[in-house]
Amino acid sequence: MSDQANQSAQQRKSPFLYVVVCASGIAGEVGKLITAAQEANWDVGVVATPQGLGFIDAEAVEAQTGHPIRSAWRAPGDPRPLPPADAIAVAPATFNTINKWAAGISDTLALGILCEAYGLGIPTAVLPYLNAAQATHPAYRQSLDRLRDMGILIGTHEPHRPKAGGAAALFRWEEALELLTPRRPAGQ
Repeated sequence: MSDQANQSAQQRKSPFLYVVVCASGIAGEVGKLITAAQEANWDVGVVATPQGLGFIDAEAVEAQTGHPIRSAWRAPGDPRPLPPADAIAVAPATFNTINKWAAGISDTLALGILCEAYGLGIPTAVLPYLNAAQATHPAYRQSLDRLRDMGILIGTHEPHRPKAGGAAALFRWEEALELLTPRRPAGQ
């Protein structure tokens, strides 16, 4: 490939989407979001909460994305395993992650990335997935309000019954991409 063709290929590089996965019964279906993002010309890397890591097939996700899953801080001097994010989708987002994020708590790599993304102006969409009992807690509504005030794009979700499992079939993974489309980096 000529230098000019190589430069042209680099200029057409796909934008990079971080998918933050939390510990939820539907997290194992994150491949649906990855597929939809790749079909929309996103390059995708997954960041899992420490507990979320146990809910996904890490080997399958890494094979699908071509990138290692991040779930812990890297050591100083270690190379960055993922390029910088052009956008972030948090799906599924749990009660715990939403409330900690809105409060500015950065006790995991995933939360650290989300808290920092606000200051960096990285477009971020969140798809909550929690039960109806959790959704009635005042902290949850306050957290959603704070995230909206921060410019976070919040997807629709009808909370499911506690202890009954969720409405996984109703969870619209692609909604994260729909929310991010108007904010996609120019020319992408």
